[in-house]
Amino acid sequence: MRSTLLIAALSAVTFAGGCIPVQIQAPDEPIEINLNVNIRQEVIVRLERDAQELLEQNGNLF
Repeated sequence: MRSTLLIAALSAVTFAGGCIPVQIQAPDEPIEINLNVNIRQEVIVRLERDAQELLEQNGNLF
């Protein structure tokens, strides 16, 4: 009995939800996504490692 009432209630809600008019419209302006990613730290670490390896390989540069 409970499952029948539950199914009937869910069906009524689903049917009623389908009767509500929904309007979907594309935005007037393009969607803008700002991704501010800081990659500076990675670049500096790579440069420091490369410089350290270069100095180790060529110790007589300075």
